[in-house]
Amino acid sequence: MSLSRLPFPDPGTPDLRSTAAFLRWMARAQWRTLAAGVTWGILWMTAMAAVPAGIGAGVQAASEGDQAGVLRAAGVIAVLTSVQAAAGVLRHRMAVTNWITASSRTQQLVTRHAAHLGHELRRHVATGEVVAVTSSDVEKIGGAFDVLARFVGAVVAFVAVVAVLMHTSLLIGLVVLVGIPLLGLAVGPLIKPLERTESAQRHRLGRATELASDTVAGLRVLRGIGGEDLFLRRFRAASQEVRSAAVDVARVRSLLDAEQVALPGLFVVLVTWIGARLTLSGTLEVGQLVAFYGYSAFLLVPLRTFVEAAQRWTRAYVGATRVVRVLRLERSDAAAPAGTSVLPAGAALHDPISGLTVEPGTLTAVVCAEQVTADEIALRLAGLDEDGAGVTYDGVRLGDIARATVRATILTQDKDPVLLSGSLAELLDVPRSGRVTVQDAIETASAYDVLDALVDASPDVSDPMRARITERGRSLSGGQRQRLALARSLVVDPPVLVLDEPTSAVDSHTEARIAGALRLAREGRTTVVLTSSPLMLDRADVVVLVLDGVVVASGRHRALLRDDPRYRAVITREEVTAS
Repeated sequence: MSLSRLPFPDPGTPDLRSTAAFLRWMARAQWRTLAAGVTWGILWMTAMAAVPAGIGAGVQAASEGDQAGVLRAAGVIAVLTSVQAAAGVLRHRMAVTNWITASSRTQQLVTRHAAHLGHELRRHVATGEVVAVTSSDVEKIGGAFDVLARFVGAVVAFVAVVAVLMHTSLLIGLVVLVGIPLLGLAVGPLIKPLERTESAQRHRLGRATELASDTVAGLRVLRGIGGEDLFLRRFRAASQEVRSAAVDVARVRSLLDAEQVALPGLFVVLVTWIGARLTLSGTLEVGQLVAFYGYSAFLLVPLRTFVEAAQRWTRAYVGATRVVRVLRLERSDAAAPAGTSVLPAGAALHDPISGLTVEPGTLTAVVCAEQVTADEIALRLAGLDEDGAGVTYDGVRLGDIARATVRATILTQDKDPVLLSGSLAELLDVPRSGRVTVQDAIETASAYDVLDALVDASPDVSDPMRARITERGRSLSGGQRQRLALARSLVVDPPVLVLDEPTSAVDSHTEARIAGALRLAREGRTTVVLTSSPLMLDRADVVVLVLDGVVVASGRHRALLRDDPRYRAVITREEVTAS
């Protein structure tokens, strides 16, 4: 497969029964490039292994004064080195292809599943963990497929060299046959500690990444409350933990590297000494001794390849385990039936937990004494609650309605909306009813000054719709982000719109304009606003008071403010005195 075809139109459906099953599925998915890489790897390694035979033949011919034999040996060596060079280039190209293909496929699987999980992802796994998976673990998995071609080539070359040695000298052949596996087993006790230390480092790296991402996301708030030093100390501590774990990994790796140098060196000395003794006794010829020395030196390459493969596969297994863990996560609505595909345009929305009923076509404001209660109600009204969406729409549980249908009917805007990076036109390029234009939505959200600010921040852009928005809108104030998000929601114009504190970061004059325009823009549609702002409440058709998670009063804002001390206490933050 050509790398130009990446990313995949469809990365496929992975086998998640186990980590090993997932890696086998990955291998089957790119078996053609793996087979090509293995073929070139075998040719490259066997050509390298045959060079000592040519050198030995040339030395033997020279010792016997056979000029023609020397030329023939030189020709054979030239051919072998040429084949080795060509096969090495092609083997490396396929190794890189296998590495990038496996990494890209894994990354697409993780990002696709993260998008499928949506808001539920953060309930199961930290954001930093997902970042670490897509930035670190995918490369480790790719590395396992990178080394595969060299590993298979090393195995074939090792078997071929042992066969030649045993044919020439049974003693040296047996020494090599037994000695090389023993050298490989000598590093075995270090593989488990390496896996353990790398897993610990990987866990601490994920925690540090999570802390960094959370800190950056809340940097504006931290500066406002003077909390930078506290989070800086926490991040320094987390960084030191990562550094300590990296030192532990480096310590084990250094022992592995030392063994790869010392033990093979002693082995070459042993084989050379045995060969020299056999040559002195007349059992071996000089050319054969030279060839044996060359074989012994060459066998260090397969040995190092075996150790490298063990290290890479260990890291890949650790990384794949975390990838499988993320891919196994399921949405709470994954098993929900297909259900109703079309919902009536105007129907009542009822939350049995709080007792809230939202009549169709009204602007309903919900006042909660605690923000966490408002957040829970907003999630339930959108069918995103943990216990299976007990809210009903037209008497039907949202959990029994197709997810796509619920999303097309009910739209919830969080109090801290997320704005992806891109142009303003891309931000507002959302599914829409066609009833509300982009200009109407921007005007209703009182966001024209936000457009001016975006143009001022991009002097090379004259069209506000082409102005760029940074990731999560971090270059904008909280109020500006809220108004752009509100404009986006209004463009969609869903039958039911749930707004959780949509103007909490907006000044009072702007909020007053939004409150009046929102009522007109959503006329005939159902709108729920969870807020304690008197400006918004005064425009609502009905205001509902929720205390301790349950509806306790409803009516118009001014009437409730006059007649209900509980409502007045929440709105004005006054203490309620017992009568």
